[in-house]
Amino acid sequence: MKRYFADLHIHIGRTKSGKPVKITGSKTLTLSNILHTAKNQKGINIVGIIDCHSPEVIEEIEDLIFEGKLEELSEGGLLFENETLLMMGSELEVYDTTCKGPIHVLCFIPTLKMMKKFSCWLESQLKNIHLSSQRIYATGRELQKQVKAVGGLFIPAHVFTPFKSLFGKGVERSLTEVFNPELIDAIELGLSSNTEMADHLKELHQYTYISNSDAHSLQKIAREYQVIQLDHLSYLEFEKAIKRKDGREIVANFGLDPRLGKYYGTTCAKCFTRIKQGMVECPNCGSVKFTKGVSERIKELSDTSEHPKRPPYIHQVPLEFIPGLGPKTLQKLLNCFGTEMTIIHDATFEELLDVLPEKTASLILKAREGTLNFHAGGGGKYGTVTE
Repeated sequence: MKRYFADLHIHIGRTKSGKPVKITGSKTLTLSNILHTAKNQKGINIVGIIDCHSPEVIEEIEDLIFEGKLEELSEGGLLFENETLLMMGSELEVYDTTCKGPIHVLCFIPTLKMMKKFSCWLESQLKNIHLSSQRIYATGRELQKQVKAVGGLFIPAHVFTPFKSLFGKGVERSLTEVFNPELIDAIELGLSSNTEMADHLKELHQYTYISNSDAHSLQKIAREYQVIQLDHLSYLEFEKAIKRKDGREIVANFGLDPRLGKYYGTTCAKCFTRIKQGMVECPNCGSVKFTKGVSERIKELSDTSEHPKRPPYIHQVPLEFIPGLGPKTLQKLLNCFGTEMTIIHDATFEELLDVLPEKTASLILKAREGTLNFHAGGGGKYGTVTE
């Protein structure tokens, strides 16, 4: 068995021809750039690109296969330059009469043939097949059945964030209100929650948790990820790990300390002042409109204090959060160590001192050890490292 780094929620900003896919995504966030960055800079072995239903993205995948850069695997998935597994996915928005929505979900499809079939079906259910995260005019359960019909995996996305998630809106209190629980393969936690927080909901205990970047730029790839134990790279091996079969499994989740997430605490929707429990108006501007934090929402939903045995959730601080570590310094580190995964996990203090001032090297070690201090984020603003 081998261990692989996986980030399974990465958007495409633009197609090869320059057309938008994820409107809010960076123009440099193309399929080819994602694959090259994941392999050569980030050190990520498995990438889930969740806009592969878009026809121009499918065309680019076909071009890369023709050029010999992507190889279709007999067990599903595509191998980039013999090293990096591409998991073809689609993020969709469920918003129908059975729920208040909107709720984002991730759908992973094993083969290009099945992705084409899935995309063809989606075209009749979406207003714009070319764009990411579109509202689907089908129920959650109908979507689940269609995903399973093409051999896919179905995963509710960033389930606690205040916007566009299963539990975040403050309406749904159970996944059974929207989905068939037997057709859910895993749960994506999101940037403002971790394993311990999510396990306060008993109905989530049966599912594997995944932690991903939801990257809208190349820089954000691998700000959250997991280590997965597989025999080799393929879609089938990944599916076994999600379902914890034959020794395949997620070994550890690496994610932001929830306090660094954009939605950890409740804040004023107008001026972002932190709102404490019991407040009915903002003490700074007087607004009565709040953005409820993930931490408060989970407290509302909590129905158990018993937690199942799970892989460790390791609080990871991305290099971009480290004070004093700008783009030029990061490039020096990459020139020395190769990938961000090597810098974050393996470089010794003495090795870091060859490139960095002692203070910055110490912060990287503190991040690795989980001893940094933070100001909590909320209302759409990230938390910050206070050293």
